[in-house]
Amino acid sequence: MAITRPAPTGTDTHEPTCDAAPEPQTTQTPTPTPAAARSGSESRSPLVLTMLLLTLVLLQGPIRGALDAPVMQSWMTVFVAVLVQALPFLVLGVLLSAAIAVFVPPAFFARALPSRPALAVPVAGMAGAMLPGCECASVPVAGALVRRGVTPAAALAFLLSAPAINPIVLTATAVAFPRDPEMVVGRFVASLLVSCVMGWLWQRLGRTDWLRTPGRSHYEGPSKGAAFWNSVRHDVMHAGGFLVVGAMAAATLKAVAPASWLRTAAENPLVAILALAVLAVLLSICSEADAFVAASLTQFSLTAKLAFLVVGPMIDLKLFAMQAGTFGRGFALRFAPATFVLAITGAVLTGAVLL
Repeated sequence: MAITRPAPTGTDTHEPTCDAAPEPQTTQTPTPTPAAARSGSESRSPLVLTMLLLTLVLLQGPIRGALDAPVMQSWMTVFVAVLVQALPFLVLGVLLSAAIAVFVPPAFFARALPSRPALAVPVAGMAGAMLPGCECASVPVAGALVRRGVTPAAALAFLLSAPAINPIVLTATAVAFPRDPEMVVGRFVASLLVSCVMGWLWQRLGRTDWLRTPGRSHYEGPSKGAAFWNSVRHDVMHAGGFLVVGAMAAATLKAVAPASWLRTAAENPLVAILALAVLAVLLSICSEADAFVAASLTQFSLTAKLAFLVVGPMIDLKLFAMQAGTFGRGFALRFAPATFVLAITGAVLTGAVLL
């Protein structure tokens, strides 16, 4: 008896066998896109915030008790006072510096400077007095000047003077020292003097292989509007963070450090100047806000505070990193120590004459 196998339903029995057996297909796991990764990190942000708020609620008793302590009340008073006074100048300075860095073409500075380097240095230094900008903006702007053919000596003079003697910084200094208007004059004179001397020293002693020609900066984006807001966000995050750190340090010195220690350091003129100069390097406060931190250090002399105000905008931790990244590590290792020593010397000489 013959057994016949029925043909499968819906299948053409006359099709070739090779067409009936499909090739095996391999499945690939899709690679997460940057948008998906970003959405994943954003989805975790509310969870982190919720956990933080829950922790604060659970620990509100101990936190309230700690804040009621006299030391903490003094710390919070100084911290908030420094932030409230400095924040408007910081925001205004960041907006103006971003606008200048983005909308003013670097070729303008090349045409405005004299062709002789010896004359271009003081002109570039004085240009810093008319162009508001913090040190976060001065480094990339100076890099753009060098890249467009401006003599390095003039670009470096502008790099040092712009964050130290621009109108926003001088106005903030006048507000921070209402009873000592000579601090404004002293800061202007000492900073401009140091900027010009450093420019002339580089023209005389600097070598071409010490300075690397910088590349494009984040201020040179495809769209000027996008570049402006990118630079604003960049500078606000960096300068605002350093302002908070500086305010915390000033409040800690006022509230926690023993008065005898500060008094001993302040009574020795040399120790006081060196201490505040080193403090300016470590705190890395934006130049639009450093005057309020200096004014809060009431134990120290005006000359020591002037050293703090001259050194900080010219060389600190973040500036050293930015200069090394823009012009090369070899340049920063030579330029930063010379700037530090010359800034202290200029502040001391200026203080001896004006303060």
